Amino acid sequence: MSTIRLTAKAGVDGVLHLDVPVGQAGVFDVVVQVSPTNGVEPRKPTPEELGWSPEFIRTVMGSIDDDTFVRPPQPIYEPVPPLDLE
Repeated sequence: MSTIRLTAKAGVDGVLHLDVPVGQAGVFDVVVQVSPTNGVEPRKPTPEELGWSPEFIRTVMGSIDDDTFVRPPQPIYEPVPPLDLE
């Protein structure tokens, strides 16, 4: 096992794409640990940076003005057992 350290920049969408040089063809187990390089959590992009109109929320909130509109009953879901990740 070897450790390869890279510094990479995520796009405005918050997605980080990596090209990792491993030196040979084959199948590899890869573990990725993400930590900000400056010790500060990165900020989340604004809705505008993600392509949403600044007026979107104000336009949509409260847009159902039908007093008879009722959310239908939601099913009761069975609890899902936790995944064993070890």
